[in-house]
Amino acid sequence: MSIRRTTKAARGAVAMASAVGLALVVAGCGGGGDGGSQATDDKKPPARSTAPKDTGPGAPAADSDKVIGEMKGADGIVVTLHSVVRDSGGFVTVNGTVTNHGTRAFNAIDWRSNETELRSRSSISGATLVDKAGKKRYLVLRDTNGECLCTTGLSGLLPGASRPIFAQFPAPPAKVTEVDFQLPTLPPASVQITD
Repeated sequence: MSIRRTTKAARGAVAMASAVGLALVVAGCGGGGDGGSQATDDKKPPARSTAPKDTGPGAPAADSDKVIGEMKGADGIVVTLHSVVRDSGGFVTVNGTVTNHGTRAFNAIDWRSNETELRSRSSISGATLVDKAGKKRYLVLRDTNGECLCTTGLSGLLPGASRPIFAQFPAPPAKVTEVDFQLPTLPPASVQITD
């Protein structure tokens, strides 16, 4: 499982590096005459918004082309959900993107669980999956060191910036195909689990 996640993270890092490099080349080559400085200025905002910061090792890059749910919070914070996938090993992995549309830096300190063993104060360890029909709540999984199998180090997200997020949960029974994804301080989003 971790090899798969590491491979996805490596692919995401290569794609991000390629996008940043391409943006720099385009910005450097644009504008040889009239309006050259404006052409360079036009290139800067897309480069910032399309190059999300890395969340660290093991963080899969979210498929930002697909949107299956959205959660809007205070101060312009938006979580866009891209996939909720049931793995053969009995896990469900939620992938998404958090975007700061606000005017100040965002720290996910309110999204963490109440556990005292967690080393990262800014994580999405407080996320849950809720099976309303079965009346069950699933918490984020932990590794053997007690760390969450989720995005950590989610602090200092500047206005206009985005960052991929993920969390892994125990899989509900196979007959359960719809759950609510919840993060503290945000309204829940009903999503479909895919295989």
